[in-house]
Amino acid sequence: MALELKNLYDDFRDAKTIQAYAKLIAQDAKKLPHPINIMEVCGGHTHTIMKYGILQLLPQNIKFVHGPGCPVCVMPKERVDHAYALSMQEDVILVTLGDMIKVPGSNGSLQDARSKGADVRFVYSPLECIKIVKENPTKKIIFFAIGFETTTPMTAALLEQVIKQNIPNLLVHINHVTVPEPMRVLVSDESCNIDAFLGPSHVSVISGSKIYEEFPTKWGKPVVVSGFEPVDVMESISMIVKQFVESRCELEVQYKRAVTYDGNLNAQKLVEKYFEKAPHFRFRGLGDIPEGGLQLKGEYDKYNAEVIYNDILPKEEIDDHKLCKCGEILKGKATPPECSIFGTACKPNTPIGSCMVSSEGACAAYYKYGNLM
Repeated sequence: MALELKNLYDDFRDAKTIQAYAKLIAQDAKKLPHPINIMEVCGGHTHTIMKYGILQLLPQNIKFVHGPGCPVCVMPKERVDHAYALSMQEDVILVTLGDMIKVPGSNGSLQDARSKGADVRFVYSPLECIKIVKENPTKKIIFFAIGFETTTPMTAALLEQVIKQNIPNLLVHINHVTVPEPMRVLVSDESCNIDAFLGPSHVSVISGSKIYEEFPTKWGKPVVVSGFEPVDVMESISMIVKQFVESRCELEVQYKRAVTYDGNLNAQKLVEKYFEKAPHFRFRGLGDIPEGGLQLKGEYDKYNAEVIYNDILPKEEIDDHKLCKCGEILKGKATPPECSIFGTACKPNTPIGSCMVSSEGACAAYYKYGNLM
């Protein structure tokens, strides 16, 4: 019998297994010393929680806080404006990933730029830029790089090939962000209501679970690195609840089929070769985060679009709409339906706040799976 894709995930979506975990969690939750708020850092977890009705399966003393783990959601408007400005330059082809097409900046989205004649292209892998370069030798190809630790090695691999092949007309604009830094800002904010974290598994495959060690040891917040399927999430919630019941505070890995403590060391070395911590990075909805992003090392300035095109790039910081509650949602102070513009002025096709911008955002998840579409 041929192996089909669904054979690989059926067990991780098994209704009986999910119900069994729900029963186990309910039993353990009766022993909790206090209600707990679990932040799922990644938007992929948010969508699993909403799509499979996990909220409805949990007892009242277990709540979710929807975190900042969506690279498109946290992209500030001024950086979207960078992409827009670069795309409108003569003889430039702007290349980027996925959802960036509809992220609104102050001048519009890349989709709007394309409608005005800009050559904007979207790829699944940064290495596809090499083919675009070879097909357009007289153009400047600018790769607008986004993503957390998961996608950063792919941008580093692109730079490796650009240098190896001596390609003069490919530049990068770096917008890679990191997971531990915003988590650190959130747990150090006394107004944030977070008791534990579901750690993002895809990031952890690259970085290793070691990047979360400080949260149980320094901040007293348990972390369980979780896969994205509903059984993964339910098992991870059960693991967190057991820690509270047993008066433990630890880093644990549920997603052991792919995540190790040290992570992918070769990928980490490749990233360290080309990138360094940026002094700060502004997260949309959260504000400025020290060392929250990466920047290209100075020795590679000739490939850095931010350096080459510095004179035409906007410098002004731009905040979200005053009615938007995304910042409060990311801190656990509000839920998407509590925002006055949620589902009215702010929808997936007309996003206003950071949590609605990407399909992975918390507001987008509530909108899609809350019977509002």
